Amino acid sequence: MDDVNRLGRRAIFDLKPYVPGKPIEEVEREYGITGVIKLASNENPLGPSPAALNALKDAINKVHNYPDGNCYYLKKELANSLHLPEDHFIIGNGTDEILKMLGETFLNPRERVIFAWPSFSEYDFITRLMGARPVTVPLRNFVHDLDEIARQVDEETKLIFICNPNNPTGTIVDGQDLRLFLNQIPSGVLVVVDEAYYEYVTAPQYTSAVELVKEDERVIVLRTFSKIYGLAGLRVGYGIAAPKIIQLINRVREPFNVNLLAQKAAVAALQDKEFLQQSRDVVLKGKEYLYDSFARLKLEYVPSEANFIFLNLKRDSREVFMSLLKEGIIVRTGDIFGYPTWIRVTVGTPEQNKRFIASLEKILDDRV
Repeated sequence: MDDVNRLGRRAIFDLKPYVPGKPIEEVEREYGITGVIKLASNENPLGPSPAALNALKDAINKVHNYPDGNCYYLKKELANSLHLPEDHFIIGNGTDEILKMLGETFLNPRERVIFAWPSFSEYDFITRLMGARPVTVPLRNFVHDLDEIARQVDEETKLIFICNPNNPTGTIVDGQDLRLFLNQIPSGVLVVVDEAYYEYVTAPQYTSAVELVKEDERVIVLRTFSKIYGLAGLRVGYGIAAPKIIQLINRVREPFNVNLLAQKAAVAALQDKEFLQQSRDVVLKGKEYLYDSFARLKLEYVPSEANFIFLNLKRDSREVFMSLLKEGIIVRTGDIFGYPTWIRVTVGTPEQNKRFIASLEKILDDRV
């Protein structure tokens, strides 16, 4: 065939493939160095829970069997933890898969999807994949502009995504503001609240949207085991919604979509409350150190309720990114979010944070 592109569905040519953070192994190969640290993808620097690792060891000899397609034990554990019936949950191969299932379940071509920008790029990807139309609303002072999002809603709007805390800024939507926002949204519009970083939040005005699920069938909450639980490599996330919504999403869910090892590790991770607190404490203390360091270096940053910080270097972030790579440190450049002088840096262990600051200070001094 002369032009194979003609075979492709028209919508896929509008897609911008997701570019993940640079892997440690790739940097070590390229630069011939060892001991590279990755502060780019908001992973848990402590790794997974010891209980999750033990669960993986116990389950490894069972991988010749298909996993439980219903994720019975994981749903049961989530139900106990969040005080909701098990029919309020859907489990996915990461929240990325759940986002895709939401698109496949609810979006028709030309319908509108509203989300803030900058925010998680997968919202745009899923919208375009389904041939729907993305409507982006700029953040106001790095925070979701809920009033403007509400004003953008029309009769063709189907979905609204709210990332709370927001990636890449780490800012939150106030619980009361979110409730008032919902009162402005028509009944035929679904509101998806992505709480990937929920476990890190300390702000008293923050309220999880899980409470709203109990009151409003339009609300869908997403969470993940990839961040504080340290299971990013296993790919497991979950959605929380009214049973009627879950039943619809299950119509497009692939059978056996969450592997056996991921299910076992996620159950164990949920039960390990001590490790969860330890992981939270590392981030809270790390943010204090980084905030103090940024103040000393006279660098602007956005106070964060997540495990990362959005930082203004006042110079080309990609140049600094390349210099940090040579120092064995991987961060995320802000140009992909429309902020070419900013970076997003994940909070690491105390040793990793100190190494990052020392390298950053050296690089900035060299460029004065």
